[in-house]
Amino acid sequence: MPLRISAFPKCYLDKIAGERSMSVFEWIEMAKSLDADGLEMYEGFFTSLDPGYLNSVGDAIHSAGFAMPMLCCSPDFTQPSSDDRKRAVEREIQMVHVARRLGGPGTVCRVLSGQRRPNIDREQAMSWVATCIQEVLVVAREIDVILGIENHYKDGFWQYPEFAQKKDVFLDLVNSISDRTHFGVQFDPSNALVAGDDPIDLLKCVADRVVSMHASDRYLVEGASLDELRQSDGTLGYSPNLKHGVTGKGLNDYDTIFRILAENNYRGWVSIEDGMNGMEEMAESLAFLRRITAKYFPEA
Repeated sequence: MPLRISAFPKCYLDKIAGERSMSVFEWIEMAKSLDADGLEMYEGFFTSLDPGYLNSVGDAIHSAGFAMPMLCCSPDFTQPSSDDRKRAVEREIQMVHVARRLGGPGTVCRVLSGQRRPNIDREQAMSWVATCIQEVLVVAREIDVILGIENHYKDGFWQYPEFAQKKDVFLDLVNSISDRTHFGVQFDPSNALVAGDDPIDLLKCVADRVVSMHASDRYLVEGASLDELRQSDGTLGYSPNLKHGVTGKGLNDYDTIFRILAENNYRGWVSIEDGMNGMEEMAESLAFLRRITAKYFPEA
């Protein structure tokens, strides 16, 4: 069975969720030109959580011929204040309900660990994050939504990078939560690159727990090397020498990635995070994903 592919407008993220110069409805209309099966949403796209408004978003998505497979959320569970963590849990629970409303049963709602604040204690932060995720999981199980923890770099509206950015911390967090029905990994190979980790090595560690995937790509500007970009903590960050590009033309080995996923009977969605250089590149990336997913996930 071919994998289903969705699109996420990374190029318009600030316009829709930040400056509000574009509405989510305008993006849905633009996306009609793309060869995608679904549209991934981001919590910041919504100007209201009123049921009527959310229903209008869902109606627009479905009327355009798309499904809504994943809601991208960025809870911050490493806040030192217990009251702030409680509010973050309550907000993520709200988003779990939004994901269910827009996507139906089995929809993935992304969850993150939180910000890697200066002098944060790893054991303490790990305990906070695991506890918060377990609290959200109670609701996710009740309404059949899947929490997908992403190997993430940094939400665009955060001050600090992800607490669980590096492979060792990320794996400790994933392995601390045993639920394999309503919790899994939202895998992003490009974020592994940015973390200074090997995407293939990370995928091999979590392949049997991947519930959704982002497919973007990075390439080095001429004359740059990964070693030169590494920071003192081993990460790369969003260096100007590490650019977004057409998926399949960058540093990620997508043949190996999809072979590993196929060997582990992956049946989730692949969401394209692209378009930083325009809709034409997004269309080219989607065409690449159609070809390579058909190679490893052929028609039954």
